[in-house]
Amino acid sequence: MASSTARPTTPAFAAQAALSFGASLFALGVGLAYLPVDGWVRGFLAVGLLWCITSAFTLAKVVRDRQEEGTILSRVDQARLDKLLAEHDPFASSG
Repeated sequence: MASSTARPTTPAFAAQAALSFGASLFALGVGLAYLPVDGWVRGFLAVGLLWCITSAFTLAKVVRDRQEEGTILSRVDQARLDKLLAEHDPFASSG
């Protein structure tokens, strides 16, 4: 069962992730700019790079959305179980 206490992302981790993304994007951009090929090849590689970036963001969003959906379903199931347990009286007569 999923834990109800989510650990928040620290500001340091968020900054590290943003800086890492920026550095890698910059390095690839410099590499593409100085690649000894024709302009159309450079443009094709740049479009491929942008496609990889957008698909990575989309994949990250899908993974996050599925995790949040699982957390919400887990909370609903826990609430139903809590309600059943609260309403259950083992000493009540059944007849």
